[in-house]
Amino acid sequence: MKKINIWFLVIFLFTLPCFAQNRQIKGSVFDTEGQPVVGANVRWDKTTRGATTDAEGYFELTKRQNDTHLIVSFIGYNNDTISITRDDEPIRIELSNDIALEEVVIRERQLGTISSRNAIVQTQRITDAELLRAACCNLAESFETNPSVDVSYADAATGARQIKLLGLAGTYVQMLTENYPNFRGAATLYGMDYIPGPWMESIQVSKGTSSVKNGYEAIAGQINVEFKKPQIADKFSSNLFVNDAGRYEGNADASWHVSDNVNTGFFVHYSKENSEHDANGDSFLDMPMTEQVNLMNRWWHRVNNYVAQYGIRYLHESRTGGQTMHGMTHTMPEHLNMYHINLHTNRMEGYTKQAYIIDPDKVESVAMILSGSYHEQQSMYDSTAYNVYQKNLYASLLYEKSFTPVHSISTGLSLNYDGFDENLFLDRQRTVFNRSETVTGAYLQYTLNLEEKLIFMAGVRGDYSTMYDFFLTPRIHLKYNPFTWFNLRASAGKGFRTANILAENNFLFASSRKPEIAGNLDQEEAWNTGLNLAFYILLFGKDLTINAEWYYTDFLKQVVVDMDSDPHAVRFYNLDGKSYSNSFQVEATYPFPFLPGFTMTAAYRYMDSKTDYRNASDETRLLQKPLISNRKALVTASYQSPLKKWQFDVTAQINGGGRMPTPDSQFPRWDENFKSFNIWNIQMTKYFRTWSIYIGSENLFNFTQSKPIIDAGNPRGDNFDATMIWGPVHGRKIYAGFRFKVQRL
Repeated sequence: MKKINIWFLVIFLFTLPCFAQNRQIKGSVFDTEGQPVVGANVRWDKTTRGATTDAEGYFELTKRQNDTHLIVSFIGYNNDTISITRDDEPIRIELSNDIALEEVVIRERQLGTISSRNAIVQTQRITDAELLRAACCNLAESFETNPSVDVSYADAATGARQIKLLGLAGTYVQMLTENYPNFRGAATLYGMDYIPGPWMESIQVSKGTSSVKNGYEAIAGQINVEFKKPQIADKFSSNLFVNDAGRYEGNADASWHVSDNVNTGFFVHYSKENSEHDANGDSFLDMPMTEQVNLMNRWWHRVNNYVAQYGIRYLHESRTGGQTMHGMTHTMPEHLNMYHINLHTNRMEGYTKQAYIIDPDKVESVAMILSGSYHEQQSMYDSTAYNVYQKNLYASLLYEKSFTPVHSISTGLSLNYDGFDENLFLDRQRTVFNRSETVTGAYLQYTLNLEEKLIFMAGVRGDYSTMYDFFLTPRIHLKYNPFTWFNLRASAGKGFRTANILAENNFLFASSRKPEIAGNLDQEEAWNTGLNLAFYILLFGKDLTINAEWYYTDFLKQVVVDMDSDPHAVRFYNLDGKSYSNSFQVEATYPFPFLPGFTMTAAYRYMDSKTDYRNASDETRLLQKPLISNRKALVTASYQSPLKKWQFDVTAQINGGGRMPTPDSQFPRWDENFKSFNIWNIQMTKYFRTWSIYIGSENLFNFTQSKPIIDAGNPRGDNFDATMIWGPVHGRKIYAGFRFKVQRL
């Protein structure tokens, strides 16, 4: 830590002379409806120096001594000239669109994934334009064109999906919806399927430690989902989807402006997959049969400086997996012989966000967030029953103020309550795992902003857990912009989390492995350090964006999930030794000027994730984490024709090999390693004025993991295991869909 602090100080002293002559102007451009104008040109009068607004309508540019007037322009809007008398406040510019155009030809195309140049934390914003490039039935399928986040199946029977970030499991990624924690504990395994794709406005992905205001749990990073906002959403939109595996779904959302200050939005989702598929002939369904009903209603209200939001959601889902009719013998009745897996889930949640702007000039505000959820999952893995009931309550009080353009603070209080009732019926024995944890905390965060050239943010929070007593979470972030074409970010900080053993790993019951849980499991604790370099190179009139990053996560305490020491058991115990993850990634995006509308992204990632596992003699050995590809390359290309009549998308994922859990030395039933594999996805979309149709294929070349289930012919034997998954368990899927919307004018 001393080295890091000295390094930050050297950069600070080195860059101070850069700020003496010029000032940084920042602001936002909106239309008369209050919506951001994306791609507006902002330049100084009588010069060619300017900027272009991003997806939020935001811009920033350097002000020299003689710069006094800004010219703002965009196709379809009246040009505006703004006199700049102060340079210490953000500027809000409103463009009117009361001019008539005979014809508008749009040749520029906004990127679907936007890496924020302004955020101090390296953040990628996946917009709805990117989400429409794939089937995107739900959040789990939203990262097919993203090189940073991996989503894979946890087993070959339940359809549970896990995300991986920085070489770590999704349990180390803090999941947020509308910037409050969600889908924790019992919802971890299947929560990725609980957010329909057409409901989402955008997804923000940040790596490493985040701001302390959102809590202490982000170890590998954060994923925040923003739903469509009723104040700016289309009046009505719908999406119908069907594929050749027998899955069909329907989505609809509508927004209603009750008055100038009150808006509401309604969201409906229904999906069902009821066809039996067993392409590999192992007698087990390749994918479970599922049915889901998902409903949401949200409200927005504003009176002067007071803004409030409210929302409620209800979800019901059922999953049925296991053997098909081909897998049963004919000597016993079907209901006594077939190996079945049944899961039934009900989830209810609600939230409110209240904010009051005390002083708009000083960006001073106070806000309160309240959310609560009830989640129940009743599961039957053949003869093993597992039921979990979780109650969660979250509250946060936040205060923020900018004393000057240079100095600002954020502080607040938080409370999180989790109550678990878990019942496990295994080998005719019932075990009860009931517990509750209440964590209360406070945080303080300070930001130093030196004209956007150098931004330093330091935060610390202290929390008290009824299970683990008091703990302290420090975090620091640095952003340095020596040139307009280069950004440097660095971060370091701690993260903590409580391991929910059965709730987060109950998919392991889809095997004959016996759980062995040690007593007095620790609260997990880790340091995360990261470095990000971003280059914006002007090449033939377009920006070639290159991001290079490195993150290192070092666990001080961890609950190890051990599938190595015994091929017939899964053991949970406290870390004794080392556990770390190294992740290096480089990514490049370029919109080709020679073919307007064509954009390509290429990325490569290397991971080195190791943990000390015990062997049969309880001696530790440092091994690569199993079932994780040690490298990945991604190439994705998209072409949109002039006037947005057609769009074509292709994505190729090249996944490297990795290590399997240690097989039985006397009777090995699987290999020690798995080989590399490739996955290709394509989609074609035809756009009309208010509707569009699309057709595509996932896993185009039909690659599947051979023998995904170990000893599938004897599901009640000692060697049965459906959790040894490293690749796709389903083959090629052909899908088609229809989208329709009524825009808000």
